[in-house]
Amino acid sequence: MLDTAPQYSLTDAASLLKTHYGLSGDLSPLNSERDQNYKVVTADGKIFILKIINASEPVVESRFQTALLNHIRDHAGHLPVPHIVPTLKGDSLADTLSANGDVHNIRLVGWVDGLPLAESARSLQALEGLGELLGQFDAALQGFMHAGALRDLDWDMTNAGRSKDRLHFVKNADDRALLERFIARFETQVAPKLGTLRSGVIHNDANDWNVLVGNDNHDVIAGLIDFGDALYTPVIAEVAIAAAYAGLDHDAPISAAAAIAKGFHKYYPLREEELNLLYDLIAMRLVTSVTISASRYAEAEDNPYLAISEKPAWDFLRKLDRMEPLFATAILRKACGFDAVSGASATVNWLKNNRSKLLPLLDKPVAAYPAELVPYGDPTHPMTIKSAEEQPVIAQAMWEEHCAVTGTEVGIGPWGEERTVYAGTMFESKLVKGKRRTYHLGLDLFMASGTPLYTPLDAIVRSVDIEPDPLGYGCLITLEHRPEGCAPFISLWGHLAHEAGNRLKAGDVLKAGDLVAYMGDETENGHWAPHLHLQICTDTRLTAMDIIGVGEEAYLDVWAELFPDARNFAGMAEEFYQQSGRSKEEIVAMRREMLLPNLSISYEDPIKFVRGDGVWLIDHKGRAYLDCFNNVCHIGHAHPAVVEAMAKQAGTLNTNTRYLHDNIVAYAERLTATLPDNLTVAGFTNSGSEANSLALRMMRVHTGRENAVVLDWSYHGTTQELIDISPYKFNRKGGKGAKPHVYVAKVPDSYRAPKDWAPEDHAKLYAESVAEQIALMQAKGEGPGFFIAESIPSVAGQVFMPDGYLKHVYKMIRDAGGICIADEVQVGFGRVGSHWWAFETQDVTPDIVTMGKPIGDGHPMAAMVTTREIADSFNNGMEYFNTFGGNPVSCAVGLAVLDVIESQNLRGNALTIGNYLMDSFREMQNRYEVIGDVRGLGLFLGIELVNDRYTKEPATNIARAVCNVARRRGILMGTEGPFDNVLKMRPPMIFSKANADHLLNVLDEAFAEVTKK
Repeated sequence: MLDTAPQYSLTDAASLLKTHYGLSGDLSPLNSERDQNYKVVTADGKIFILKIINASEPVVESRFQTALLNHIRDHAGHLPVPHIVPTLKGDSLADTLSANGDVHNIRLVGWVDGLPLAESARSLQALEGLGELLGQFDAALQGFMHAGALRDLDWDMTNAGRSKDRLHFVKNADDRALLERFIARFETQVAPKLGTLRSGVIHNDANDWNVLVGNDNHDVIAGLIDFGDALYTPVIAEVAIAAAYAGLDHDAPISAAAAIAKGFHKYYPLREEELNLLYDLIAMRLVTSVTISASRYAEAEDNPYLAISEKPAWDFLRKLDRMEPLFATAILRKACGFDAVSGASATVNWLKNNRSKLLPLLDKPVAAYPAELVPYGDPTHPMTIKSAEEQPVIAQAMWEEHCAVTGTEVGIGPWGEERTVYAGTMFESKLVKGKRRTYHLGLDLFMASGTPLYTPLDAIVRSVDIEPDPLGYGCLITLEHRPEGCAPFISLWGHLAHEAGNRLKAGDVLKAGDLVAYMGDETENGHWAPHLHLQICTDTRLTAMDIIGVGEEAYLDVWAELFPDARNFAGMAEEFYQQSGRSKEEIVAMRREMLLPNLSISYEDPIKFVRGDGVWLIDHKGRAYLDCFNNVCHIGHAHPAVVEAMAKQAGTLNTNTRYLHDNIVAYAERLTATLPDNLTVAGFTNSGSEANSLALRMMRVHTGRENAVVLDWSYHGTTQELIDISPYKFNRKGGKGAKPHVYVAKVPDSYRAPKDWAPEDHAKLYAESVAEQIALMQAKGEGPGFFIAESIPSVAGQVFMPDGYLKHVYKMIRDAGGICIADEVQVGFGRVGSHWWAFETQDVTPDIVTMGKPIGDGHPMAAMVTTREIADSFNNGMEYFNTFGGNPVSCAVGLAVLDVIESQNLRGNALTIGNYLMDSFREMQNRYEVIGDVRGLGLFLGIELVNDRYTKEPATNIARAVCNVARRRGILMGTEGPFDNVLKMRPPMIFSKANADHLLNVLDEAFAEVTKK
């Protein structure tokens, strides 16, 4: 090739310029490998480049370049590329015969002003601009083709494999081995795929001498020159070539490549399959360069153009060899808006959306422990300093002392935290020169050594390793998870006890909830305070040793997809990381100032809840409490079916019952279908109190009476007329006793029945108390208007009436002309499991049933259902209207609640879990004398505590203490009954066996702690 290079003097070149273009001026030579190039400055200040083309270049190729530049002129004339100056004859090319008989084509193009990119700082802004220019350039060439573009050049990326034939020119064995590694990857992983990629005409040589930046602003791309290597090849080669040269001597070469790819992608969108090969194509451009340079070096030692990039190219190749290709590819993909690895964001979303279905990683969910950040984010903290100095025993002692004072049980080391403890050379970045990996990419859980750790999902063991390096992982396990509907991903477990290395091996299958390992102590966990480093990896091609636990700040967005935060996998609550709103103290103060003063607050140290999730309530600091008390959210807090139904209907229509709508009749039909056949007419309200008030209003119209028979310690609502029939209110502080029309019968509590009563007589004997109240009325010439009772008296202490009690009472009331009202506000909707309604357990049918609380799973709605006879009596000309009762949104919610109860067989679940809890409570009763009675059906449960089982002296203080210990340990329950000595539990209907076991463990711990004192 060099034998046919033009050898014209400066004078000859000036003559050619004058002859063919009629121009004259000052000429100065420019570097070129094959041709002769001259810068021409005319007298009037115009600047051109005169190119005398190597005689070996086929005419078709010269014409190809001419056609290419003309195509760009016509289709993307705004791009800063040279424009052809026609000859005096109007041709795009001229030709001349050399002294040795070679014909050389001549081309004159306009000058593109600027500074070579090679002489600038190559800022990321400039490189993104380069990508934009190349993207626009290649996009403009889509559809352009010329015979001269089909060239056979070693610089064609599809011919990069030819570098193998030039390896013998590389004298250094280590260097040769380096190239062999890249060539082997190319041959096996890249070359077979090149033919499947998009191809087109590209510039093919956007090296840092062919790219110009602004003379005054080096962040702006000013031009693209030298089209001598243009050809038809895979489009991604354009990005690879530009990135190969932009990365020379660059502190962050992959960032440089990413900037170019990002800019290119804006105008010529790249595809995932192209980006997946970009790392290797960048490397192979460099391999091609250094092997060609090596092959030609002996022939042209004095030609600096050949060797200009050799040393930087070798340096860049060594950097590429040290870095993990999958990391580089992830960075390149992310720069173009793709997932760092295909499916990563879907995996992250799956974990977020299914977090409540995962089993606990610890003995109970991580969020259920009182937790606090471990101070590794503070470089000045003594614990951080001691850990960096490899003094884990001292660091652990500091942490344990802090936990003892604050009550903290789990220390959290969050994802993305910058830490100074990573001091070893192993943490030096392989991606950015002079930087360290200091950002934590896992989730640390600090607990005592020996703490058992369980897999939240089914898994296959991928690896079990022992990493001996100080500040390393110690025992390290990786698991692969393949949950349905989610791409496979890896979980990495570090700083474990070595026993797992003897128990587990690659290929072992673990079921969700199976033991993975135990937290190791400082002698086996890499010399750290005991903790678990938990990490998720969305790229299953990475091995345990490939996965980095600490990353660079520059690529945190990439690491967030490749190694996403394990908080959802571990069961952490978002609120732990980000808190909002007023402080508890501020809210308490404002409540006192702005709300009714007798609005009570639970617990001496109130809880500020900010979110509900199934069976859990999450406080403002991310602590999750198992809710065994708040029976309003019947099918679980924030149930998605309820939320969806509410939002959908609210976004469509909400109005009152004076207008027609499907929902109210659909709900009435579904609701009454759950009740006995004669209860067919529904009325809708917004609360249980309203439902009971409506029942009383109907009772008065139907019976013409006012007299009430109620059970002692009962509660039926918050309005005055309901306070008047609630001994729980009128006989306590602030109450004024029973009104003349209110008659109070004994609570039918078999546990506290007189000792001389035979159990089989309890129903009849307790019913006599009702008979006595009727007799008192009749002595005054009056009769009962109604009897109302919760089907299982709740406020009275979860009292289960003796079998047959309501049969006796209902008959007495009806025989005396009254009606019977079943208050199912707390106990209805299948909570007892065996039946939809608790009154059914007594084999009776009331005249009116009222319901609320669980009906809307937290949405304010309620209902009353009665017989046609009573409904017709109520229809006396006075309208019943409730603005919001029965509105379309409430009815949509009610329908959703019924759907969930039925479709998920929650009644069956309530019965199964309730029976399991009752059996466990009875077993607990055998171990703790303080437990006098356990009672319950389904998920309506009570444990009565006594100081003496014979005298049944109420253990009120112990009940409160157990409740407080349970709260401290993350369980919400209440105390009820006349003596406030009954532990009251009404968990959501979705309560699982795992939830039940958690409740039982905490109760056991609470009883042990309280009774030991």
